[in-house]
Amino acid sequence: MAFETNILILAVAILADAVLGDPAVLYRRVWHPVTAAGMLIDVLDRALNHGHWPAWLRRAAGLVSLAIVVALAAGIGLFLQWLLLGWGWGWLVAGLIASTLLAQNSMYRRARDVAVALETGGLDAGRAAVAHIVGRDPKGLDEAGVRRATIESLAENFSDGVTAPLFWALLLGLPGLFAYKAINTADSMIGYRNERYADFGWAAARIDDAVNWLPARLSAFALALAALLLPRPSGWRALATVFRDARNSVSPNAGYPEAAMAGALRLKLAGPRIYGGQTTNFLWIGDGSPRPDAAAVRSALVLYAGACLVLAAPILVFAGSLLIAP
Repeated sequence: MAFETNILILAVAILADAVLGDPAVLYRRVWHPVTAAGMLIDVLDRALNHGHWPAWLRRAAGLVSLAIVVALAAGIGLFLQWLLLGWGWGWLVAGLIASTLLAQNSMYRRARDVAVALETGGLDAGRAAVAHIVGRDPKGLDEAGVRRATIESLAENFSDGVTAPLFWALLLGLPGLFAYKAINTADSMIGYRNERYADFGWAAARIDDAVNWLPARLSAFALALAALLLPRPSGWRALATVFRDARNSVSPNAGYPEAAMAGALRLKLAGPRIYGGQTTNFLWIGDGSPRPDAAAVRSALVLYAGACLVLAAPILVFAGSLLIAP
């Protein structure tokens, strides 16, 4: 029965996120769960990440910090699930809570905001908008670079913000969803290969790679399937690009959805990027144009929405069958 309950929770979460997103009015009064996790990670970082400690001790401290955050997140998820599923319609409330940890709506809106900013405000407005969704320095990006960064972020966040949360919630319910978001948040904060976090953030980066391994590949398949169902993108080209170029990424996971997006839209993604004023010469993914036009961002948004539907459809259909079954 647990699997069926998880399906019902996810159906509510998908619909609530699609309609409501992350209501700004609510989060001005209540901490978003990711914000709360981030605050705890920051406290542990300042308390346990000391530069004079040897590397092995900093790695151990990072692992202990991650374990604390994940255990607390999973425990809260388990408590909420036990509390809510003790009465008949508790899965509805659980679904609303789960919706706060999906990013299908918010990522679509942020990527669309970049496209609109470029169209109405020009390059400076586009750079300001894209700075909210990428970690690289937007100052050196031209319009094509802003568009490419937006499309890459849309692809990568489809995996991290949609597929992976759905996957872990489907398998493990609210505890799995909360634990996944804690790991992903830790990776985004301390999983860097710089002097401060190479050791302390090692566990967060490696475990994040592990929990995203299968969702990243499922994301590539969902994007390719969406491309097959849509009139303009090329689903077969998406799959071919995944098999050929996905490993060009320095990440063991990010290259898969990026390759599917690049192939479907006939683009080149990734390539050289600027972080902290320094250029990193990443390999290209895809064999199309490295200079996407305004139409490419709109096409990427359509493909992203289609891939979200590919994931949502079986969950919604199964949930509907559970509700109407005698």
